[in-house]
Amino acid sequence: MERFTRRYFMGSDIFRGSVYGAGHPLNIARVWPVIDICFELGWLSDSMYRHVEPATAAQLAMFHTSDYISALIDAEHDQSLDAARMERHRIGKDNNPIFPQIYARPATAAHASMIGAEMLAQGQADIVYNPAGGTHHGMPDRANGFCFVNDPALAIAVLLEAGIDKIAYIDIDAHHPDGVEAHFSDDERIRLFSVHEENRWPRTGAQGDIAGGFAENFTLPRGAGDAELIKICTEYILPSLDSFQPQVIILQAGCDGLADDPQSGLCYSNLGYWQAVSALLSRNIPALVLGGGGYNPYTTARAWAGIWGLICGHEPGSILLPPAAEHILRCLEWQHRRGRTPPEHWFVRLGDVRSNEAAGT
Repeated sequence: MERFTRRYFMGSDIFRGSVYGAGHPLNIARVWPVIDICFELGWLSDSMYRHVEPATAAQLAMFHTSDYISALIDAEHDQSLDAARMERHRIGKDNNPIFPQIYARPATAAHASMIGAEMLAQGQADIVYNPAGGTHHGMPDRANGFCFVNDPALAIAVLLEAGIDKIAYIDIDAHHPDGVEAHFSDDERIRLFSVHEENRWPRTGAQGDIAGGFAENFTLPRGAGDAELIKICTEYILPSLDSFQPQVIILQAGCDGLADDPQSGLCYSNLGYWQAVSALLSRNIPALVLGGGGYNPYTTARAWAGIWGLICGHEPGSILLPPAAEHILRCLEWQHRRGRTPPEHWFVRLGDVRSNEAAGT
C-alpha cells in the first residue's frame, strides 16, 4: 500500500502509563508498543508521527452531551462520582472504571481521530492511522463496553461538518459497533459495514440487520477464521464500496478476533487479518484507520504494527523482529493465563506461525 504517500501516525505519551486498573481486560499496554515497534523497524519517522493533545469539552460535544462530558471531567478530577451520575452515565459501572486518566486518555484518542478526519477532508493526507481509536461502543450520554468516548462517531461528525457526504464506516472488530450504528444507520450519506462474532456482546447487529436502513451486518460463528473474514470483506463489502463510491473510509480494525485473544471466540491469524485490511484499503480511497478491541498485548502490538507496515508498503508477515523490537515485546506484562507461557514467535516475528512452520523460526 505504498500508494498512500501522505501517511500519518497519530499518538501520545499518555498511553504509556495509562491503564484501566487491576483485573480489567484493558490493564495492558497496547498503543505505545505499536509506536515503538514501528520506529524500531524503520517504518515510522518523526515527519509521519503526530503527537496529539486531548480534545476539549467543546470538541467532544460534536457527539457527546455536555452533562456526560462534565461527568467524565469530574470523575478524573475527583477520582469518584456521585451515585446519581454514576448510574445515569454508567461511569464506574459495567466494567467502565474510574481511573486516573478517565477523561484525558479517551479524549486524546478521540482528538487523534478528529484531527485525522479533518486532514482527510481537507486533502492534507491520503491515510491516517490512529491505533488508540476505535472505541465504537460509546453512547452520547453514557459509557459503554469499556468505551468512554466514541471516536469513530466524532470522526464521522467532523467529516460531515466538512462537507464530505459519502462516508463508508467499516468495522472488523469481534464486537458489533452499537454506538456508531445507533447514531448513524439512518443517514443516507453513510454506509456502515460490520463483521463480528454472532451472539457476542453487545448482541446487536444480527445477520442481515440493516438497522436504520444504511447498515450491513455480517456475523461469524465461534471458531470462524481467516477464510470467512476475507470472504465477507472481498465478496460482499468491496462490491458495496464500489457501488457507493465513498469519498472517505473509516476502518475500525479491532483485532480481538485473533485466535489468541481472550475476548472472542473467533480464530483469525494476523496474516488473514492483514489480508482483509489490505483488501478493504485496496481502492485507494482516503482512509482513517483505527484500532479497537485487542486484549492480548503481544498479538495486539504485532497486529497493529503490521497494519502500519502494510500502509508503508511492507509485507509484515515476513518480518523477523530486530533485537530492540523483540525486547519491547518481552518486556510486556499480561496477567491472563494465556500469558503465562507465551510462544516464542510472539517475540521474534511479526506474523503468526503457519501450521507447517516451527514456532520461533
